[in-house]
Amino acid sequence: MTADWTDRILDLDVGAVAHGGHCVARSEGRVVFVRHALPGERVRAVVSEDGGGAFCRADAVAVLDASPDRVPSSCVWARAGGCGGCDLQHADPAAQRALKGAVLAEQLQRLAGVVRPTVVEELPGGPLGWRHRVRLAVDAAGRAGLRAHRSHDVLPIADCPLAPAGTLPSVLAHSFEPGGEVEIASDADGLLHVDAPGPQAGGFPEDGPVVQRAVGREWRLSPGVFWQVHPALPDTLAAVVAQWADAPAGGVAWDLYGGVGLFAAVLAEQVGPDGGVTVVESSRQAVADGRAALADLPQIGWRVGRVERLVETLDGQPDVVVADPPRKGLGKALVEALCDRGPQRVVHVACDPAALARDVSLFEARGYALTELRAFDAFPMTHHFECVALFVRV
Repeated sequence: MTADWTDRILDLDVGAVAHGGHCVARSEGRVVFVRHALPGERVRAVVSEDGGGAFCRADAVAVLDASPDRVPSSCVWARAGGCGGCDLQHADPAAQRALKGAVLAEQLQRLAGVVRPTVVEELPGGPLGWRHRVRLAVDAAGRAGLRAHRSHDVLPIADCPLAPAGTLPSVLAHSFEPGGEVEIASDADGLLHVDAPGPQAGGFPEDGPVVQRAVGREWRLSPGVFWQVHPALPDTLAAVVAQWADAPAGGVAWDLYGGVGLFAAVLAEQVGPDGGVTVVESSRQAVADGRAALADLPQIGWRVGRVERLVETLDGQPDVVVADPPRKGLGKALVEALCDRGPQRVVHVACDPAALARDVSLFEARGYALTELRAFDAFPMTHHFECVALFVRV
């Protein structure tokens, strides 16, 4: 039985980046997943978790031989024992994108047998101040903050450099219902919206809808309804979807996990008044907000419910399917259900490279080829990024 290495100090030669915001090192025959390190470095690390198996987790606490890509972190909480939100503040932004590209390539080759190097593209706005929606946790004393890495502990932050300047301090100064969560959204007009349960010491003004704009349209969203956190991402994704979906006039398109209908708006313009777009979304409030925003597009039909349950009940054969599933991806049952309906094209928006790579393998096994793939650095300073893949029936 392997001895528990928790709190053990290790000097490690750091290897390749891995999916999940860490790099791979080895010590005494065991794999060590190291955060706050970069490939090629030598670091001193403290083991933070050890489940007794073939691997353990560690945090770099000193850099003995630094990578040329290392830069000072923008936040004091981006360190061992600190916030769980940022994984890559210690890397130059261009190096961050290269690391994410390496993760995507590794996942595709390992899980799908596909060799496809892909550049992770930069979005406008820079690496800081992009996070226009932030969810804070509230501790037992009613203080809001961000959670520590892999922990329920709430850190007493004063601000976060990923959020637009000036948006968090006024909220962090208030008290909230202990144990709850607070969601803060900065909308297209720069207005701050705070959604929190229970009484708030000091209170906030009565809030109106969160106004967001993309594809030349406006949405007025209810509190908590999903919208991408990076302000450039909705138009970026919609442009790729429009190009790759290429839905025919008078055709049929499905928008699965469609939210408030961002992609449905694009598809409706393509199919025109004689075509049809079906949105499937589990959030009733998102559907209500989407119906209101897209009321001038009667060719859009809305279904409320889980995609996995409703896909078999949808009428007709779609010419194109757009799917933007949660982090777990589509999965075998849903991929097979979609392929059985025989769309010519499937545009898959994915936020997890491992889930995407698995779905690539599933689609290719059913006769759909991966013909296009783009990736976007929609979450700088973190290990997350967004992908769009096009599958074409062969």
